[in-house]
Amino acid sequence: MTLRKGEKMTISIQEHMAIDVCPGPIKPIKQISDYFPRFPRGLPATPSVSPAEAPREEDEDVDQLFGAYGTTPAEQPAKCQAPEEVVDPEGYESDDCTTLGTLDFSLLYDQENNALHCTINKAKGLKPMDHNGLADPYVKLHLLPGASKANKLRTKTLRNTLNPTWNETLTYYGITDEDMIRKTLRISVCDEDKFRHNEFIGETRIPLKKLKPNQTKNFNICLEKQLPIDKTEDKSLEERGRILISLKYSSQKQALLVGIIRCAHLAAMDANGYSDPYVKTYLKPDEDKKSKHKTAVKKKTLNPEFNEEFCYEIKHGDLAKKTLEVTVWDYDIGKSNDFIGGVVLGINAKGERLKHWFDCLKNKDKKIERWHTLTNELPGAVLSD
Repeated sequence: MTLRKGEKMTISIQEHMAIDVCPGPIKPIKQISDYFPRFPRGLPATPSVSPAEAPREEDEDVDQLFGAYGTTPAEQPAKCQAPEEVVDPEGYESDDCTTLGTLDFSLLYDQENNALHCTINKAKGLKPMDHNGLADPYVKLHLLPGASKANKLRTKTLRNTLNPTWNETLTYYGITDEDMIRKTLRISVCDEDKFRHNEFIGETRIPLKKLKPNQTKNFNICLEKQLPIDKTEDKSLEERGRILISLKYSSQKQALLVGIIRCAHLAAMDANGYSDPYVKTYLKPDEDKKSKHKTAVKKKTLNPEFNEEFCYEIKHGDLAKKTLEVTVWDYDIGKSNDFIGGVVLGINAKGERLKHWFDCLKNKDKKIERWHTLTNELPGAVLSD
């Protein structure tokens, strides 16, 4: 099309409203006016740049977000977050970042001590939940799949703020390498309400397999809307709980020292969703029935800490013929106590239980601690107290 000198080019409305479409990923836009920038009078217009090429702060945020949600190196833009902030993108919606807020936290799997340390740093731009336009936020953690109260941890509540800073570390004990492969950490931010039920603000979920042992991984990600929990999966992987036991043969005392340190994620036996657990130990065969020891009862908890030690006087050579039975019970007033679970250590045991017993016999005067998974059946044990 040729124009005469001094003649202005006319543009049809169809051409005016057309959007330059380039191959590549579709990037979200807030409003159509982004494509028609207005300039103050007297200032020359800067050369136009197609929307697909224009670097906007919003695009950077989205790139960072998708980078934090586990894209592969081939898919990640150069400006994505560092690899240590990788999480799962399932359930993410692009508007949640502005409506629900962001959460800053870090995770560390201490492989030697079988502990998962979750440090909740701060949140920013949380959704207002109260009439005053603020919220009373706290953070709670769940390990999925698993019983809710057995593995629930929570921070303190901070009042009247949308930008809380907790700097609080919550720790899960009894976490095994198997847990790190198959479990997911659910982190929820909620608003505490004194007169009504607490309200959900947002959540995120981190597959533990994304963590490397003994390496702290930092996250700063957007909260998502609430996702359903697979109840079927919870039942299929239901556990009775775990117990941390220490063994030591003392040459000076000529005795086996059995330490009951703590339990984790116990099954709930009471109507309130908790248990009142205590632990019993037997060294069998026990012809005189004098080997029974019992810890104190810990009220209304599924993660009790006992730190009690029992002494069995026995020659080192006789230990190979003995079996240590450890059972966990729920104390009830006025009726029979409920059996929660148990574990057997000895030369007839298998896996970690056998290895724990063998290491104790092999290393005199050395205390050896191990976590063991409780089973709901105990061979040779009488399931009543």
